[in-house]
Amino acid sequence: MAKKITLNMITQRSVEEGVGIVKGKMTPDYFEACSIIEMHDDDVRALGLVPNQLVRVTSECGSVVVKSVRGRQALYPGLAFIPQGVYANQIVPARTQATGEPQYSGFPVTVEPVAPGERRKSTLELVQSAVGMWKGDQ
Repeated sequence: MAKKITLNMITQRSVEEGVGIVKGKMTPDYFEACSIIEMHDDDVRALGLVPNQLVRVTSECGSVVVKSVRGRQALYPGLAFIPQGVYANQIVPARTQATGEPQYSGFPVTVEPVAPGERRKSTLELVQSAVGMWKGDQ
């Protein structure tokens, strides 16, 4: 059975994500900046991951496949980070707690290695799949 752990997820802007937005959300720079999860080394070891291994991140409202990378943020064990954007939006709860903003930080997620053959979706594929519009490779 594959290992799974539950982590506290935070999302926020990152410099790399900002550069990717300026270049365009369909660019390789945006894809590489946003389709990642940063975790503490202890959590990476607990999952038995190798560098840049793909993982599935699942919350109460959805899941997304991203690449696990060494944390650039000051993360403690049990805390994970995905840059704000289309990948994080797949798992961010819709509740606003009367703020008018989704709950971008402080929600539980389950992280597990993906099955062989699974991959990260492109930005276009992810967005179109989320609303039932993906028609395959275009």
